Amino acid sequence: MIDFRSDTVTTPTAKMRTAMAEAPVGDDVYGDDPTVNQLQDLAADLLGFEAALFTPSGTQGNLIAIMAHCQRGDEYIVGQNAHTYKFEGGGAAIVGSIQPQPIMEGENGILPLHDIESVIKPFDPHFAQTRLLSLENTHSGRILPQDYIASATALARKHDLSCHLDGARIYNAAVKQSLNVKEITQHFDSVSVCLSKGLAAPVGSVIAGTTEFINTARRWRKVVGGGMRQAGILAAAGIIALTEQVDRLADDHENARYLADELSKLDAFSVDITQVQTNMVFAHLHQGSTKELAAYLKQHDILISQSNPIRFVTHKDVDNQSVDKLIKHIKSYLLSA
Repeated sequence: MIDFRSDTVTTPTAKMRTAMAEAPVGDDVYGDDPTVNQLQDLAADLLGFEAALFTPSGTQGNLIAIMAHCQRGDEYIVGQNAHTYKFEGGGAAIVGSIQPQPIMEGENGILPLHDIESVIKPFDPHFAQTRLLSLENTHSGRILPQDYIASATALARKHDLSCHLDGARIYNAAVKQSLNVKEITQHFDSVSVCLSKGLAAPVGSVIAGTTEFINTARRWRKVVGGGMRQAGILAAAGIIALTEQVDRLADDHENARYLADELSKLDAFSVDITQVQTNMVFAHLHQGSTKELAAYLKQHDILISQSNPIRFVTHKDVDNQSVDKLIKHIKSYLLSA
């Protein structure tokens, strides 16, 4: 089955499976798992922070990061379509009692600086206390420009706000721009990075920040049920993800562009090529229905999402031949639609 729905469907490499089977382990809640500790030290070093923490998921990593930055009744500024606001179950509000202040994104997923400044609350008992600016890079496959990141985080600090980056796919942004990832993370107080998307580990994310921040986040991880025991079995794959799977993200970007080019040749689709920056392609279908197309493709061992625009995501288990097979069967569907 060729799966274009998300890069979360990647399967671990053979080397990851071997490392997981052979990983030395201990009880991570006690801090005794050597493989988890190795992953955390590695992540902190690569991302340019004092410390890091392994979490079961990116959703949990973002949640405990927000909770470590904010108190009950505080507020964080976030994009209207950002993952931490729209796709994580309202966790910050429900679990942390932290109010989101969403802003509609502009081009490339940026939060306009004027809009950020306009929603920062004055110190007044009528208002939630604004504590945090949360950005996302990449956002729907699009890269936040470096100059924008510098300006937005400088604005936040002018108002004494902390800055968190949902960097689930930050390595896609770094690879595409030929940057060391630290050139992006240097502007933030904390960052979350997903190991189980394009980097192909089966489970987990890391968050990174100061030692004090990570100590606070560790407590919240336990509170929300993220304390794991012999988690080194999972962390072993994360180490390989960070050391061996980053550079190959360039292949995913090339395959996404190839897919976008091929789809744009079909009259039934419209694709904004300028928005295909990393491993995601958004294509509007104008003939037939996405539900019918998805059902047709599934009969030919291809999975796609049923939204319109359709989000196609490339990853390590999708190559040029996979794209060719997809286009071939889309053409067959369109002839019958």
